[in-house]
Amino acid sequence: MSPTMLIPGLKAELVAMPGPLPAWHGVTDESDWRAAGVAVAQSGGRLIALWGSGHDDAGSASVCAAYGVAGGLVWLELPLTADDAVYPDLSAAFPCAARMQRAAADLSGVRSAGVGDDRPWLNHGVWPADHYPLRHPERPNAGYEGAPVSDYPFVRVEGDGVHEIPVGPVHAGIIEPGHFRFSIVGEKVLRLEERLGYTHKGTERRFTDLEPLQAHRLAGRVSGDSTVAYAWAYCMALESAAACEIAPRAHALRALLLERERVANHLGDLGALSNDAALAVGLAHFSRLREDWQRLSKELFGHRFMMDCVVPGGIASDVDAQGAERLIAQCTKIEPQVHALRSLYDEHAGLQDRFAGTGRVSAELADRLGLTGLAARASGQARDLRCDQPWPPYDALAVNVAVQTGGDVAARVAVRFDEVFESLRLIRMIADDLPAGKPRTGLRLRSGHAVGAGWVEGWRGEVLVTLELDVAVGQARVRRCHCHDPSWQNWPVLEHAVIGNIVPDFPLINKSFNLSYSGVDL
Repeated sequence: MSPTMLIPGLKAELVAMPGPLPAWHGVTDESDWRAAGVAVAQSGGRLIALWGSGHDDAGSASVCAAYGVAGGLVWLELPLTADDAVYPDLSAAFPCAARMQRAAADLSGVRSAGVGDDRPWLNHGVWPADHYPLRHPERPNAGYEGAPVSDYPFVRVEGDGVHEIPVGPVHAGIIEPGHFRFSIVGEKVLRLEERLGYTHKGTERRFTDLEPLQAHRLAGRVSGDSTVAYAWAYCMALESAAACEIAPRAHALRALLLERERVANHLGDLGALSNDAALAVGLAHFSRLREDWQRLSKELFGHRFMMDCVVPGGIASDVDAQGAERLIAQCTKIEPQVHALRSLYDEHAGLQDRFAGTGRVSAELADRLGLTGLAARASGQARDLRCDQPWPPYDALAVNVAVQTGGDVAARVAVRFDEVFESLRLIRMIADDLPAGKPRTGLRLRSGHAVGAGWVEGWRGEVLVTLELDVAVGQARVRRCHCHDPSWQNWPVLEHAVIGNIVPDFPLINKSFNLSYSGVDL
């Protein structure tokens, strides 16, 4: 597709980035930035991510947006001056931009003009007012002692019989911290507002301290349940920046790992959803299946979660013929057991009473708010990068997209079951016909400034990694690496999904999305 056809009316010159996916990068001006956002929204495109860059040696900064359009991925960059780091607001066209813009303001000091919500997102009051961690990556993070407790201005709901229930940020069990402020009448939820950012770790700044050929290990730790997806997206971005092609066997093995990651997470969540609805037998069986699944991953790939298996140029370890047979055999063994459990779930009146109609997100709301991934497919949005923008080996696998229209917990459960069966089919296909050749190709970085992007359909949804490199003789550094989790789009939708439901159903609704705290607190 011609770059001029990607976004109607776009004036910026787009440069194609090498790699298996159609992706372009361009530098734009303020009027073009605003017009591009409107044009993408009107043409049915989506905002994938928005982020601010740190200031460079000349004192300038920039704000970036990545759009998903019919022809692929378009990464637009708007340069800003240090004295006036303000850019046009995109939240009117894309509501999901609001929190991303707030995070960019906290981290980089770039601010959207005319935005209605300018509350801090990642800064909980422990950074000085003039400190932006990504503005000068070479400086250490600044904190200050004796910081006053920051009173976050939650939106209040007033009226007769209205009460507030604060939940978190510290929770029982091992889940990450996040604050949920419920406004209720009786047990009915009138409003939910989230406050996240408690697990901010300085991940994006940490990338700038690492060698580009080693930073895939950090990417794989952005969100531990998506380590394959993030490592693949980072390596895809690095290989794009280096204009490096990898071998067909490496593509196939990466996809095999990604589908195993998808199955493992769905098995775990299907058991947890059953447990939240008081059917403990579902948790017991799915926990057993997931444990067996992860033990084989440990045996064949060296890690239960397959961490550090995807590396620049391919994968770290190969699978021999016996290992491929074991993968196929495990898929064949597990499939009838999952079918039996699905029948149990579908026929259990108590379970269906809790699932059906609970936490519903209509197709119209999903489209308007930019819902993505499995949650979007449960609300009738038939989008999956493995089909919409298939890269090797998915371009030869004919992936079947799992779509439901109910938009409730029951629909999200059904999508998970469907995706388990489809992933089992894909794993068998890949393992049965692994291409010959090496699993890893040598990668050499090109001198100068380079950019690259990686875009992968993880189990939760679209994972994006954008990468800027500066390479000189004997030295290579990451200027900026931005990792985007689909939870950015989906956390705000959870606030809508719970409205009108009762408080005891929130854990069930929340688990049916199972969003990442760590993935949005970088």
